[in-house]
Amino acid sequence: MYDISVVMPVYNGEDHLRESIDSILAQTFENFEFLIVCEYGSNEESVAILEEYAAKDPRVKILYNKERLVISASLNVGMKAAQGEYIARMDGDDISMPRRFEVQKLYMDMYPDIGMC
Repeated sequence: MYDISVVMPVYNGEDHLRESIDSILAQTFENFEFLIVCEYGSNEESVAILEEYAAKDPRVKILYNKERLVISASLNVGMKAAQGEYIARMDGDDISMPRRFEVQKLYMDMYPDIGMC
């Protein structure tokens, strides 16, 4: 079981994708799965980047949409597949600081009545 499931929808995000994925994989808190929802119609370069990371790190799992969905529907695809206690939201052009999950999990554990941070 994972403590955190990271859900990130991607559509043609090759310009910032590596930097974004690297910022998640460099987290000080490591018990997470990284669910990347690849939007139908994403270009070959984006798909190649995703597959490269999935081949290197078993926490990276790619979910391929079979039709073009909007971002909220893609997030729902990722959340339905999530196995973590908490869900962390990420975009393909976001950068997370190295202690993001460590701090957020600590906060959520300390304050169980809080629904999101």
